[in-house]
Amino acid sequence: MTLRYFRPDEFACPCCGKNNMDPDFLRQLDAARDWAGVPFRITSACRCAEHNAAVGGESKSRHMAGQAVDIAFTDQAMLGRIIAALLRVGLTSMAASKPKNFIHVDTYKGFWFGLY
Repeated sequence: MTLRYFRPDEFACPCCGKNNMDPDFLRQLDAARDWAGVPFRITSACRCAEHNAAVGGESKSRHMAGQAVDIAFTDQAMLGRIIAALLRVGLTSMAASKPKNFIHVDTYKGFWFGLY
């Protein structure tokens, strides 16, 4: 699969290289990035079980299934553009961390928004 804004290595687990990202999810992320008009710097994507445990991830984290990413943001305006773009392409499950400046988005069906 060819993506306009992302390289496959951006989604690989940092400890083992596992990369089982869901192709439909990646297409949605690519479309959201196009719509947002701001860079999406992926800070966490695919995780093996060991890496997920090491970073304190949920035991059933969608990161392990290739259905979640964390995207860095630099300010509130950028965060707003990212959220609007994700919603526009149908990604409605997310949580933002202001202290760590990232937004988590996954493929959970239904609307969910949390704060870290």
